[in-house]
Amino acid sequence: MFVPLVLFGQKKPVPVNVSLFSEMTAIPFTRFIVTPVHPGIQAGTEFNYTVKNHGRLFQTANLSYFYHSDLCQGIGITTELGYEYRSNCGLALESLLGLGYLHTFATVKEFAFKDGKYERRTDLGNARLVPSLSLDLGYYFRKSDDTSPKAFLRYQVWAEYPYSPGFIPVMTHINLHAGVKVFIHPKTKNNE
Repeated sequence: MFVPLVLFGQKKPVPVNVSLFSEMTAIPFTRFIVTPVHPGIQAGTEFNYTVKNHGRLFQTANLSYFYHSDLCQGIGITTELGYEYRSNCGLALESLLGLGYLHTFATVKEFAFKDGKYERRTDLGNARLVPSLSLDLGYYFRKSDDTSPKAFLRYQVWAEYPYSPGFIPVMTHINLHAGVKVFIHPKTKNNE
């Protein structure tokens, strides 16, 4: 999962993906626009397994945070196996299958009934397993450059498990991302 971090020790340009997103609890593929906005941010990198004429198979590593005012806030670490098709005109389509860990904290005060009265409970958060499926439409600004910046729009469906055992075992979500991919070029002795 953290293999992409090894790339920072290499002299190759390192791709960095950053996106802002809106999170919503919803049934997957029932909505595209997610409102009200529950903001989130994700940052990550990726590395290629194979690259061919128009396609590539790659792996991502991401950190994310979201704030859902009525429910919780969450910090996640995920990885995805992705495939991208890149056309001659710069348009790119991706699909990504992911898995990760999410730790959530309630955004409201929590109480527990103890010794005949309610006492405020310390929120240590909840651990979740988060599988995901994403579809991505992007555009490379320099069509024939492998290290071109890219803008993308990503529709992501994901689930958190276990959510509320015995009541709601799985909670599903939709994220709509707007982001960019840029390449960081490590310094070499010639440009230091």
